[in-house]
Amino acid sequence: MFSGIVEEAAQVVALKKEQSNLHLTMKCSFVNELKIDQSVSHNGVCLTVVSIDEDTYTVTAIQETLDKSNLGFLKVGDKVNLERSMLMNGRLDGHIVQGHVDQTAVCQEVREADGSWYYRFSYEFDKEKAQQGYITVEKGSVTVNGVSLTVCNATDNSFEVAIIPYTYEFTNFHQIKAGTIVNLEFDIIGKYISRMMNFR
Repeated sequence: MFSGIVEEAAQVVALKKEQSNLHLTMKCSFVNELKIDQSVSHNGVCLTVVSIDEDTYTVTAIQETLDKSNLGFLKVGDKVNLERSMLMNGRLDGHIVQGHVDQTAVCQEVREADGSWYYRFSYEFDKEKAQQGYITVEKGSVTVNGVSLTVCNATDNSFEVAIIPYTYEFTNFHQIKAGTIVNLEFDIIGKYISRMMNFR
């Protein structure tokens, strides 16, 4: 379980394909605090640490993860948003994030707004999935590349988020431009409510 508050935008230092799996080796400031089998969110995808080597660690993404996320598009040198799993005795500064990416979205536009930025993303709309809560709602929560954000100007298949300078600098949002593919996780509470409503 995560909160969508990114700890670090870390660099990919190696990528290794093994059959349908992809091993990602990352370099970050808290490697010495990690343990084998620990869960870490990578652009919103929960992955398990499988090895640690001095100042780097490695995780493995299976084919289903690669199909539903942007991890398969990563290149050595790219920045990835990292968050370790949430401590249950701390504050929930973002929202409840599972680390289970639902689908990808495409950045349509980035525009500056007097010191901040607005990003518009579009995603494939599926009516059946929407009835199960795979949608965005005005002033609701959404996770983009692992970042907990508030939705504005939502439509059936698109939404905007406002990014403050801190988030822009300390996550990989500064690398996102029109055409960039990002990971989405819709709000789990909305999914449960939608599912229960369907049984009424």
